[in-house]
Amino acid sequence: MIKGKKLVIVMPAYNAALTLEQTFREIPLDIVDEVILVDDASSDNTSEEAQRLGVHHVIVHDSNKGYGGNQKTCYREALALGADIVIMVHPDYQYTPKLIRAMSSLIAEDVFDCVLGSRILGAGALKGGMPIHKYVANRCLTFIQNVLAGYKLSEYHTGYRAFSARLLNRLNLEENSDDFIFDNQMLLQIIGNGFDIGEVTCPTRYASDASSIAGWPVIRYGFGVLVESVKFRLAKMGLLNNTYRS
Repeated sequence: MIKGKKLVIVMPAYNAALTLEQTFREIPLDIVDEVILVDDASSDNTSEEAQRLGVHHVIVHDSNKGYGGNQKTCYREALALGADIVIMVHPDYQYTPKLIRAMSSLIAEDVFDCVLGSRILGAGALKGGMPIHKYVANRCLTFIQNVLAGYKLSEYHTGYRAFSARLLNRLNLEENSDDFIFDNQMLLQIIGNGFDIGEVTCPTRYASDASSIAGWPVIRYGFGVLVESVKFRLAKMGLLNNTYRS
């Protein structure tokens, strides 16, 4: 509990056996009530490793549902457990769980309903080894999205996110993609429903054992981001059915 609110950590996992322990050991279990790991049909022993470490709830998909599909399971299960605050932590140790305390406090104190761990604030991204082409793409896409969404974030592409249950219950997440674009659709829904988003500086780590999309999926993701941003703008102008507001 933090400020009397139940805190649940969700970990969408795919082939994370090698980095799961390092991630799990940094979770502040003195304030975290439950940890959920959803194994998206990994080909390694991710679920067995989670059970060995004592992760409270281990769920295994029968087939791969995609990054967005995995998150949908994560949030459904967290809300079913009665979570007041839900934080998504990737089990590949790209983001340190040591920020859980700070991110959850901002929600527990009713400052924000959503808090992002930003790699761009400060020198976290490049210092942590983010490839320069990914950094440039991140900055360009974020600039375009801020203009089209009428909002201001340092980045829209971090996977380190904290939410209030009030926010999660408001969004129609099941209608979002099961692919990587889910993250962007979710943020646009949050903005579209008038929730305030906070950001904290987040150090990051890029290594061979950290998950990352590459090749055609990156191009598809970037194109998808632009499409969603344009659709959001048109919806705000009343020129398109507003699916970003529930």
